[in-house]
Amino acid sequence: MKKYLERITNGLLKENPVLVLMLGMCPALAVSTRALNGIGMGLSTLAVLVLSNLVISLLRKVIPDQVRLPAYIVIVASLVTVTELLIKAYLPSLYESLGIYIPLIVVNCIILGRAEAYANKHTPLLSVMDGIGMGLGFTVALTLAGALRELLGSGTLFGTRVMPAGYEPMLIFIQPPGAFMIFALIIAVMNAIGIKTRQRQLVESGCDGNCALCAAVCDQPKTAPGKIAEAPKAVPLAGKPGEAKPAETIPVKPVPDAAKPAETKREGGAEA
Repeated sequence: MKKYLERITNGLLKENPVLVLMLGMCPALAVSTRALNGIGMGLSTLAVLVLSNLVISLLRKVIPDQVRLPAYIVIVASLVTVTELLIKAYLPSLYESLGIYIPLIVVNCIILGRAEAYANKHTPLLSVMDGIGMGLGFTVALTLAGALRELLGSGTLFGTRVMPAGYEPMLIFIQPPGAFMIFALIIAVMNAIGIKTRQRQLVESGCDGNCALCAAVCDQPKTAPGKIAEAPKAVPLAGKPGEAKPAETIPVKPVPDAAKPAETKREGGAEA
């Protein structure tokens, strides 16, 4: 049970797709002008993400590796089409607000990324929990950003006036530059309160995440700050423990004597 709950908490905080992994930023910046738009876009993406993870996990042993990405896109596109038609039929106002960004869920990096990185390698139940966690994290990030932008840029929250009558709306927050400012503010607050994401732990430990270059260093024991790591010990010879292997010497060839040919030639001239 713990591993299933861990997938949800990872998506919400430690691996939040927008605030930590920086995925799906195009709809996050464009749609989050109002809190309701953030909820609608987040829940639509959540539904597609959960269903696509489930279907791809069930078919992971059937889909050939050579065509897995086209197969993923076909599955996601089918689910997005169904979601778009349902929103258009039952929530026409939300459909008008989101516009072209509903069909663009097909190429959302979060959905294709989780399909390739997680659903393709894990069981259906774990994949569903991963989709729920990532979808909730995406929804929370969009809703929070949309609420702040709507509050500062329009003086309303979920369409209701909450700011005083004399409040002057800061229109920059409902424009694209305001989206960057709001997301930067949220990420700064996350860092200030000390939410330990995997990326932050790597930065604090001095690792850039490139395991191909530092895998050997990571295997060595860490030393406390201010202490010098011990030098590596010499490799003992086989059958003689404790005796260090002597350094191999390269034999030096003697330099031919350059004077001998000249002497020989001189002697030959004298005999002649």
